[in-house]
Amino acid sequence: MKSDIPQDLVYTKDHEWAKVSGNEITVGITAFAVEQLGDITLVTIDAKPGDALTAGKAFGTIESVKTLSDLYAPVTGKLVKVNADLDKSPELVNEDCYGKAWMVVIEVADKGELDKLLSASAYTDHVKASQ
Repeated sequence: MKSDIPQDLVYTKDHEWAKVSGNEITVGITAFAVEQLGDITLVTIDAKPGDALTAGKAFGTIESVKTLSDLYAPVTGKLVKVNADLDKSPELVNEDCYGKAWMVVIEVADKGELDKLLSASAYTDHVKASQ
């Protein structure tokens, strides 16, 4: 893989990352997902701030030259913020998937759900198993 998996994040088996900050998490897709997708051409967030999201349910889609994939909420909670920069610049996902290309911020309803997400080492094992 071209980039290391950041140790300070948690992950889903759907190749999304989450940065936990108090009661909120910032969510994006991992470098592995970006590599699989190729050049990102469109990011669509179907939910709006204030909407309730359910863990495992799609909140939007990401489109690349190869495919269209759903974006899944890693936890149940309320959508707080959407990264509007991705509307005009979906290529940010290819350039900085762990930074500028975050997708949404979710206020976590049940912090216990965070325990179900993968640590960096567990995610590394998951990626190796899926290659």
